[in-house]
Amino acid sequence: MDGTDGVDRVHGVDRLGGADVTAPARGNGQHVLVVAHDPAISELLTTTLELADYRVTAARTGAQGLARLAEHRFDLVVMDVSVPDIEELGEGRRFRPADRPPVLFLAEYEKLALLVPELGLGESDYVTVPFRISEVLTRAHVLLRGRGAVRQGPCYGDLVLDDATCQARRGRRALDLTPAEYRLLRHLLVNADRVLSKEQICRHVWGETRAGNAIEKLVSRLRHKVDQEQPPLIHTRRGFGYRLGR
Repeated sequence: MDGTDGVDRVHGVDRLGGADVTAPARGNGQHVLVVAHDPAISELLTTTLELADYRVTAARTGAQGLARLAEHRFDLVVMDVSVPDIEELGEGRRFRPADRPPVLFLAEYEKLALLVPELGLGESDYVTVPFRISEVLTRAHVLLRGRGAVRQGPCYGDLVLDDATCQARRGRRALDLTPAEYRLLRHLLVNADRVLSKEQICRHVWGETRAGNAIEKLVSRLRHKVDQEQPPLIHTRRGFGYRLGR
């Protein structure tokens, strides 16, 4: 530790040696994806963000980060640009702009020029390495200003239901469901990867057994609304029933 500046540099991180005169910015339950290869940096960021009231998921590589983005919705991504296979995350541009959370880059000064295209989106910021954790919290707070936490209800991958409002989303796309469609989707979701018979579905959706092809029509309408994205989630097991899963 250098006694002249009161800063301890460990693993590319500046830690203040003295007391901070201002309280660090805090979150409000937002979900943050931390992409950092160095275990020490990943642990420091994860622990600090959790203590600041964020929910945190960690990834060690670009490929892992991209997989997490495909599986869940995040309010913010904190990414160390020295992570291996970072070009994999660059492929995240295939997500529609509305689906992309803001990104806070951790980068050495010499690498900032590489971030210019990303910074031009207006949904990104950066902190130079070595960084102060208080600055990471402040920049994260600014990027998330006006963004509440993603309300997480029953979910399967990027399919999320909100029982308080009886609304469903696939990724960032709202699904315009009828009451019967919502009841069917929720029943399939809470029994994910299990085959449900037509009789089981009828009793749950309508409280009675209905004749004819009422279930086939209902499932067809629901599948049309849910499976516009890949992979398809609603499947028919001929002779047995239906299931929700990959």
